[in-house]
Amino acid sequence: MRSRYRVKGRVRVCVITSDGQIKRHEPGFIRRLFGLPGRPMISRRHNTITRQGEALIADLLRPTPAYSKVQTGSGYMQIGTGWTGNSPKTNTRCNTPLSANAFRALEAGYPQIGAAFGQTGDNVLIYRAFYPAGSIAASGINEACLTNGNTGAAVSLAYAQVTPAVTVGSLDSLQLDWEITISGV
Repeated sequence: MRSRYRVKGRVRVCVITSDGQIKRHEPGFIRRLFGLPGRPMISRRHNTITRQGEALIADLLRPTPAYSKVQTGSGYMQIGTGWTGNSPKTNTRCNTPLSANAFRALEAGYPQIGAAFGQTGDNVLIYRAFYPAGSIAASGINEACLTNGNTGAAVSLAYAQVTPAVTVGSLDSLQLDWEITISGV
């Protein structure tokens, strides 16, 4: 008997205005023509578990792991504007990170498991980072990275394209939710 295991991920990026509503893109021609608002600034994309991420998962199965886990206290997300699509599997960071504020620590209590042990969803890890209003202001955010630190020694677990790209104003907040699913066949 042969089994195959897969590790896949999904990232959700959401821009929230100062009044708690989801920010909207500028409406296109057709939407303006019919008086419709622009699409919400929510991006849901599959990600790439990086080569470093595969090695990190293998390392964590060792009796004494050499690298720290991606968790509260050591886990970070990074955002940037340099998605190229050339080599996401080998990315170790965002190609063009946003200034010093590009890294954001995971929210307290993350990662979380998607469901209780033995229930559907117990194979899903959920990570969350939140950039509060005033912490960033940028347009064209189109890439994100999940790491086990915010230094040059940190290891990248996953990398993703954010599409459509989002714009975060100085009064907006940005929330990233990352799901890593481990499944076997």
